[in-house]
Amino acid sequence: MAERSGRVICDITISVDGYAAGLNQTEKRPFGDDGGDGSGARLHAWMFDTPDENRAEIDQMAAAEAFIMGRNMFGPVRGAWDRQWNGWWGGEPPFHAPVFVLTHHARDPQTMNGGTTYHFVTDGITSALTRARAAADGGDVLVQGGATTINQYLAAGLIDELRLHLVPFTLGAGPRLFEGAPSLRLEQVSSRSATLVTHLTYRVLP
Repeated sequence: MAERSGRVICDITISVDGYAAGLNQTEKRPFGDDGGDGSGARLHAWMFDTPDENRAEIDQMAAAEAFIMGRNMFGPVRGAWDRQWNGWWGGEPPFHAPVFVLTHHARDPQTMNGGTTYHFVTDGITSALTRARAAADGGDVLVQGGATTINQYLAAGLIDELRLHLVPFTLGAGPRLFEGAPSLRLEQVSSRSATLVTHLTYRVLP
């Protein structure tokens, strides 16, 4: 894959068997059967319980100039937008940049406090990336999840870099990273172990 002015980066936390969430996801349990209460606290404890130890990786996420996510990551509403759901992150989301949400149902952009605007894209992953790259204006675009969305971008050959946060337990089932993706040639850029996670960064080779 050729170098671009701004990278397209996948950044996701997964169990050691590759799952980004468990089965049976609901609004009250957005990460489903994750071995905990379904809130994702077990998968993402490295961010919330030991943030100082993982500050560099947390700051890397926030450094992107635009974000892409799937409808399921954005929230639990399925089908038509029958209520004003504005994401899991409250009135001031942590992105502080444009966020392009993949959906089959049109919706007007939603501006939040702190610089985040959600844009709802109904014409596929390539369109979302084109819009995100334009918004990023040469900066990095972060495809943040979930696993199904990232797998679509991997299958299309559109990811330049993988940032994986590997937590030391297994889930056994659920949305799994690399499911349906092609064989990938990867170059390891970095690896760092912390108390609750191992951070791995790979460059995707042509």
